[in-house]
Amino acid sequence: MRLALRGAEPLSWSVGALDLLWQADAAVWAQTAPILFPVVGWTREGQVRHRGRAYPLGLHGFAARKDFAVVEQGGDFARLRLDADTETRALYPFDFRLEAVYRLEEEALVWTLEASNLGSEPMPYALGLHPGFRWPLADAATAHTFVFDAPERQQVPVIAPGGLFSPESRSIPLDGRRLAITSELMAQEALCFLDIASRGAVFDNGAGLRLRVDLEDFPHLALWARPPAPFLCIEAWTGHGDPVGFAGELSDKPSMRLLAPGATARHCARFSLEMDG
Repeated sequence: MRLALRGAEPLSWSVGALDLLWQADAAVWAQTAPILFPVVGWTREGQVRHRGRAYPLGLHGFAARKDFAVVEQGGDFARLRLDADTETRALYPFDFRLEAVYRLEEEALVWTLEASNLGSEPMPYALGLHPGFRWPLADAATAHTFVFDAPERQQVPVIAPGGLFSPESRSIPLDGRRLAITSELMAQEALCFLDIASRGAVFDNGAGLRLRVDLEDFPHLALWARPPAPFLCIEAWTGHGDPVGFAGELSDKPSMRLLAPGATARHCARFSLEMDG
């Protein structure tokens, strides 16, 4: 596995000879697996508000553009840290610490984010993981499906202009737990599954290989792609984009977490490869 200090972003992850992460292409999507913090998704007019003041905080926050420091590292483990500084306080006026922890297990990657409030007032935040995986998986020519652990709603929010969440929803061809992943489906817009019943799901290549994700304290899951580019993002979120017309305080935005002074919150996803036989 390779990690970049910029954004603590995973650049590659392989199981055996199989490369699982897509390689960034500036002509399509210039990232591989960014961290989202302290907001997830788009903000209305590229701003958030705190105590009546507007701050220029846009899509997915700033963590992906900041250099992290290495705190610990070993052959199968790394912990990277980002602390608030003058630049971040101009965008998000809170004293935070964000740590990204990576642990390799046999045929699995455990990816944990720990957010800490080092300030003296409650800290609203959202965070997420945005890894792009190779699609087709293992170059299989068979039909791929995404299978949730439990039945989920067949409707997802309509994404309005500017990336905001509309109160309207649209139907998708989800058959109980199973969703056929096609270029036509993924070319429309991100599929945002909010407050899912499942705690895990599987990306199945139809040829005996599956990429499984297990979620801990990530209530939302999103699928995003840019066909025909060969990747599918399987995103784990604690929050989501602004609703259409939202002009309230950051702490009042739907799905934001409010972290008490001195507290730390932990959010974890485990990605593992499963093979028949």
